[in-house]
Amino acid sequence: MGDIVNLNRERKLRRRTEANGAATANRAKHGLPKIERLRQLKKSERDAKHLADKKIDRD
Repeated sequence: MGDIVNLNRERKLRRRTEANGAATANRAKHGLPKIERLRQLKKSERDAKHLADKKIDRD
């Protein structure tokens, strides 16, 4: 036989962990000042351009 599990407690725990994951994503998305967001955007664009320049066309 398995252990006795309180289903309400398990449901609450699952909801809490899901909410924590969403909160973490929102903090990452909305937690940066505008300057930092722009700096990250420029860096990602620069990195993407750098990779595109290095790509070899095989046509």
